[in-house]
Amino acid sequence: MSQTPRSHGRKSIAASLKPRDLMEETRLARAWTAQVITLVPQAFPGVLGESLTGKALKEGLWQLETVDLRDFGEGKHRNVDDTPAGGGAGMVLRADVMGRAIDHALGRNPGPLVYLSPRGRRFDQQMARDWAALPGVTLICGRFEGLDQRVIDHYRIAEVSLGDFVLTGGEIAAQAMLDATVRLLPGVLGNADSTAEESHSDGLLEHPQYTRPAEWQGLPIPEVLMSGHHGEIAKWRRRMAEDLTRQRRPDLWAAYKDRTGDKG
Repeated sequence: MSQTPRSHGRKSIAASLKPRDLMEETRLARAWTAQVITLVPQAFPGVLGESLTGKALKEGLWQLETVDLRDFGEGKHRNVDDTPAGGGAGMVLRADVMGRAIDHALGRNPGPLVYLSPRGRRFDQQMARDWAALPGVTLICGRFEGLDQRVIDHYRIAEVSLGDFVLTGGEIAAQAMLDATVRLLPGVLGNADSTAEESHSDGLLEHPQYTRPAEWQGLPIPEVLMSGHHGEIAKWRRRMAEDLTRQRRPDLWAAYKDRTGDKG
């Protein structure tokens, strides 16, 4: 295979790129930018460097930059944490260390700051859409027992949670949230209709999907999907989406009814 760089408009990409090479220092004008403040920058791009998000990263549709928190640590050993004030188990990320890292990040990308925390507002599809409409976002990955509250208050950082559980650090959550956001950027999926009918796009879970063969293990594809009658297919898909949401996510169903005025 030729190693001659292929042009993608704003930069050139060689076929031999390694995952970390996708996150080059060259900044792209107008590209949606994700910054991640983390103690494990080697975890990125991770899965974001694969499939459609990885292809979009290569093509400059978005860019990913890490800020290594250790670079801003204290003393010879670059310490980033200390014992909790008032006592208790574990360690807490220091305010002065994180403050320096945030100031550095804001100097490169003044977008909104988000701290990935289990006590934050739960991430959802609407938040992904909101982030995708911005020039970018800076995510702060927590570690240990968390981050000094003064940093959160001083910078007015939004706290966001991936779900009602605790992870070792925020890196996995950051990748999940960025994946959900980046796929909404123009040109990433290629087909805008792909996001219009999937789960949570309109407050409902997605209807069941089928493909070839027409019959498998004695189970046929629902007859309506083979009818070619697009109006009936649309009605069936809407009905299935509503039924699934009602059965599996009563919270989403109640919110959907409130929003649409449906009293049924």
